[in-house]
Amino acid sequence: MSQFDGPGPEAAFHAHLAEGRFMIQRSASTGRHVFYPRVMEPCSGTADLEWVEASGLGTVYATTANRSRDGAYNIALVDLDEGPRMMARVEGIDAGDVTIGMRVRASVGEIDGTPAVIFHPEGA
Repeated sequence: MSQFDGPGPEAAFHAHLAEGRFMIQRSASTGRHVFYPRVMEPCSGTADLEWVEASGLGTVYATTANRSRDGAYNIALVDLDEGPRMMARVEGIDAGDVTIGMRVRASVGEIDGTPAVIFHPEGA
């Protein structure tokens, strides 16, 4: 079955999250990992993307703390050890204490009732 059969790549990603699994795509021919889900690898245009379990490890590339009356949370860009960069939250630490270069580990949790990838400081 190819990625053109069944649900699109974004729907497949969310279905994996709903099962508690953090999956990303990898090109079978080039070995490069891809995120955000898509039907072709951006650099080569190959359409042989397969779903693989992400290691869940990464490094904070950039972060910002958002503060409101309800509290503070951060939004971070995380460079996954596999190569792609993704936007996510880092939790388990004060929003202002998330730093560039911080090593983080992913888990699947919920944000506003929707399954999402959430990072925590590694070792926390």
